[in-house]
Amino acid sequence: MTQPRKMNRRGFFDQTAASAAGAAVPLVLAQGVLGENGAAGANEKLRVALIGCGGMGQANLANTAQHPDVVVAAACDVWDERAAAVVKKYEGARAYKDFREVLDQKDIDAVIVATPPHWHALIAIAACEAGKDMYLQKPMTLHLGESLAVRNAVRRHGRIVQVGTQIHASENYRRVVEKIRAGYIGPVGCVRTFNVMNQGPEGVGHDPNTTPPPGLDWDMWLGPAPQRPFNAILAANSYNHGSWMDISGGWTPNMAPHIIDLPIWALDLGLPTRVHCAGGRFVIRDDGDAPDVQEMLFQYPNLTMTWMSSLINSYGFDLHGEPVPKRRLGIYFHGLDGTMYCNYSMHEIVPEGDRMKDRTPPEPSIPPSPGHEIEWVNCVKSREQPSCNVEYHIKIDIPIVLGNLSYRLGRSVQFDPATESIVGDAEAARLAVPEYRKPWKFPAEYLKA
Repeated sequence: MTQPRKMNRRGFFDQTAASAAGAAVPLVLAQGVLGENGAAGANEKLRVALIGCGGMGQANLANTAQHPDVVVAAACDVWDERAAAVVKKYEGARAYKDFREVLDQKDIDAVIVATPPHWHALIAIAACEAGKDMYLQKPMTLHLGESLAVRNAVRRHGRIVQVGTQIHASENYRRVVEKIRAGYIGPVGCVRTFNVMNQGPEGVGHDPNTTPPPGLDWDMWLGPAPQRPFNAILAANSYNHGSWMDISGGWTPNMAPHIIDLPIWALDLGLPTRVHCAGGRFVIRDDGDAPDVQEMLFQYPNLTMTWMSSLINSYGFDLHGEPVPKRRLGIYFHGLDGTMYCNYSMHEIVPEGDRMKDRTPPEPSIPPSPGHEIEWVNCVKSREQPSCNVEYHIKIDIPIVLGNLSYRLGRSVQFDPATESIVGDAEAARLAVPEYRKPWKFPAEYLKA
């Protein structure tokens, strides 16, 4: 088993004799990158590293590198060939296999974290402790304890973090938010959201080969997740990750952050007071273990929101389009005077009779985004938090992780938004904080703000 090197980060790893050797991590940024009060110097370059070199990470890096003040300094992946493919594209970039070595580097100022989701919390907290600003791919976390710990680490170490819900930057989402906030369809008491597809009974398939390819450190790939044999389908890409609960939490954490983001933004929702999930693995028979059908109910003080995920049927209601299997998603806002249904690129309104006949839509007021990654870079330089910062995104993350907790328990979870804690269920509260595979240790000191 790969043993973690000793790091001077309280509570991050077990303080065992096996990890007692090694150097402390420097917690300083490259000289001159930040100006006074932590602001980026006007003419300084931001040296960025990618941790997790799959397709999504490479896309995030390419978008980030378009900023004139960005230099790609490094790429890190436990699979040698993936890191090598990235550094080949960027002159002067260095390849690493261990994210901790990247965080050790004084000349790296910010990181893009695009690993499989089960690694997000540990790497995000380590990056905060190392003084690195961060673009953190969704799902931000897989457990309530991780959600609070990441948010608290960002607060404690004063980092600039953008969560990778890039559809938040779209023009269509902005127009929907303006209409909902203006009361264009009247008061909204119910929202329905969904992501559906049809993978057939074969799902992502089967692979009996359990031998990792040369250059892949499978033990490090698993990290804090439970031990399992190598599976080429699981290791292939983020699409396949959605079929394994311990790695990604299933398809809900992978897609719901993009979709429930819109109603939470438009309606300025806080945290839910009760979450219930029903579902199961009913049809698909592949190497994965995540549910192929999942329904969640989120109760807010003045609103109910639902989430539907299906891997066995792709019907999308009014958004169905041509009758062929494909991935579809959408959001329905049910208002007193009309229903708005929308997806990433469009929105339409069905009035309730003539209630909206004299209504004029609001003028555009939310300015366009420069791009999700470019916004992050600009904020790193200005030291202002971006639009999808962790204080905002935790309102998206917590309903989802509570929903999966409800699925595991088979019952509803009561939640107190004021104390950010589970109410009246000791088992649920215990399971909300994950147990990591040794030698990795959950950083419990960050459970308190």
